[in-house]
Amino acid sequence: MPQKTLPDDALAGAVEAPSAAPPSPRRWWILAIIAVAQLMVVLDATIVNIALPSAQADLGFSDGNRQWIVTAYALAFASLLLLGGRIADLFGRKPAFLVGVVGFAAVSALGGAANGFTMLVIARALQGAFGALLAPAALSLLNTTFTDARERARAFSVYGAIAGAGGAVGLLLGGILTDALDWRWTLYVNVAIAVVAFIGGSVLLTNHRDGAGSKLDVPGTILVAAGLFSLVYGFSNAETHDWDSPLTWGFLIAGTVLLAAFGWWQTRAEHPLLPLRILLDRGRAASYISVLISGAGMFGVFLFLTYYLQLNLGFSPTRTGVAFLPMVGALMVTAQLGTTVLLPRVGPKTVISLGFAVAAAGMAWLTGIGIGSAYSTAVLPQLIVIGVGLGLVMPPAMQLATGGVAAEDAGVASATVNAMQQVGGSVGTALLNTLAASAASDYLAGRDATSKVVQAQATIESYTTAFWWSAGLFAVGALIALLLFRRGAPQQVPGAAPVVHM
Repeated sequence: MPQKTLPDDALAGAVEAPSAAPPSPRRWWILAIIAVAQLMVVLDATIVNIALPSAQADLGFSDGNRQWIVTAYALAFASLLLLGGRIADLFGRKPAFLVGVVGFAAVSALGGAANGFTMLVIARALQGAFGALLAPAALSLLNTTFTDARERARAFSVYGAIAGAGGAVGLLLGGILTDALDWRWTLYVNVAIAVVAFIGGSVLLTNHRDGAGSKLDVPGTILVAAGLFSLVYGFSNAETHDWDSPLTWGFLIAGTVLLAAFGWWQTRAEHPLLPLRILLDRGRAASYISVLISGAGMFGVFLFLTYYLQLNLGFSPTRTGVAFLPMVGALMVTAQLGTTVLLPRVGPKTVISLGFAVAAAGMAWLTGIGIGSAYSTAVLPQLIVIGVGLGLVMPPAMQLATGGVAAEDAGVASATVNAMQQVGGSVGTALLNTLAASAASDYLAGRDATSKVVQAQATIESYTTAFWWSAGLFAVGALIALLLFRRGAPQQVPGAAPVVHM
């Protein structure tokens, strides 16, 4: 099928246009199934974190190896996302979705039955691989199922809310399962979720290959997979070693060179893995950057606030997860408001920059925590403000990042959104961990490091440093949104939306 492109100005504002095919009568049930599958993928970025101490005690692996339980998932997921998106375009989104669901469930069961560290790490890496197939297939199905502008906005508000709040839900569910049952159930639970997603997908989805006339870009696939792997590994290595470690800067340099080579190759490949027309649109580029920054900044909330609630305030894993629910609620409310009401009226420049500014204010306010602070006054209001801000950023950005993309590119455009969020999370984790550790060391210098009060205050210094840097990231996001997004509401451009085959 020949490619159709729009001028930059037209495509930048295109969110939706009339389609030649009528909307699927089953579209809201399809949204429910996609939401369930996406929740499973997002949950696994954090659900295992709370269970790690129990898993470590049970399987007997070292503190140095502990981080690989998390990193193995991130490495496989990030490095294979673009390949997964292109497979969905070439071979069909329904089979990609169903294979991703079944594979994710099978390797989750393998991880739950792990009898040692190696088996658990392999299962987590395979989870990331199947997640890289499932996540872009789910998002591209959403993108091509909803063709009406209002309905599409509502669908993306649900999807974006799950993407933004899924990490917090993972903490809650991980805490409940670990406390009530066993750490292994943080993996076994995926089997139950996958059964629902598979049955629903089998019944509701029909298959179409919008990119069936294309071929897989093998050199591009190798370059981008190796580049993303190197980049995520480099940042992950900085967490456990240091920024001056040869492995850290070596992999970061290699990742940068490989991704640059990938970009060069995409301008020459006959069937590029990631057509540059997707990235060169100004509004879409701004949306990808917004997803990247929100993913990086969110870890300042989830990671360090989890430590604070458990280690300083003495919360149990379950209570820690419950503590994040007000943020989830605020995010879901403003996700609906942002995509269905504000975005069509005032446009992304106002909505997304305002969301980043609100999130930055909430993070800055969170730096007021202390050793004797109360959750109700020093954490709860701040979490609600952060949730309000992120709800105005993530769903609109995800909608705009995939809007106006030709049907044959929907899978890879969706994969790019997921890749931005995953790479942003990896960068944010490494950067904030390093800065927090340095802040704690600086505070301890010249003080009695054996004093419990001094140690407690040092941890507070590390948390607040991470929160300040997260606030800075969100402030940068607000500035970028103001500079890159065009004024006014997105305009409907006839022909910009793909013909939907559902």
